[in-house]
Amino acid sequence: MKTLTNKLFPGPIAMIQFDHMHVLSTYHQFHPDTRPSVKEGLVKTVCAAIEIHAQLEEEIFYPAVREATTDEFIKRSVHDHDELRGFIDRLRAIESTDPDYDQTFDAMIRLVMHHAAEEETVMLPEAERCLSPERLDELGAQMTKRRLELTVPRTGEIAGNMLRAMPASTIAMTAGALVSGAALATWLGRGRQHRR
Repeated sequence: MKTLTNKLFPGPIAMIQFDHMHVLSTYHQFHPDTRPSVKEGLVKTVCAAIEIHAQLEEEIFYPAVREATTDEFIKRSVHDHDELRGFIDRLRAIESTDPDYDQTFDAMIRLVMHHAAEEETVMLPEAERCLSPERLDELGAQMTKRRLELTVPRTGEIAGNMLRAMPASTIAMTAGALVSGAALATWLGRGRQHRR
């Protein structure tokens, strides 16, 4: 039976799939002619997401799956995470203007795509088959709690990277919308005062 607490959290399968989608959708905003500061924001956003995702899987999800089934694909997944950490270290060591920056990021994303495809077609269906719904709910709650513990200390870094990754036109549009919204709220507020 689901407890109220476990109902509030996403399941681990959905959480893992969302992380994969987040990384790939962020990557699709990366273009060779993008400003270096935007590239850097996108890359750092992806790197932080991968680090948190890998830690959640290795600390919580993989041990649970390993208890229920063979761990051959877990070994490959941990190996992929280690390779991804190597790419992250390389990307942090070079400037976004370096000619190797784009190629390194592209190579890292190819590994992410391979890793995500294997997890989503092999490991996640196996986990759903082998783990009870109650156990999956427990894992979802544990992973959500741990995600918060890992994310909160990095909130400033993550927000800064996301802001840096936004194109100037999006920032200008958002600022314009906020100013327009504030002006409209003020105007509507004055109109109500005059009607009283």
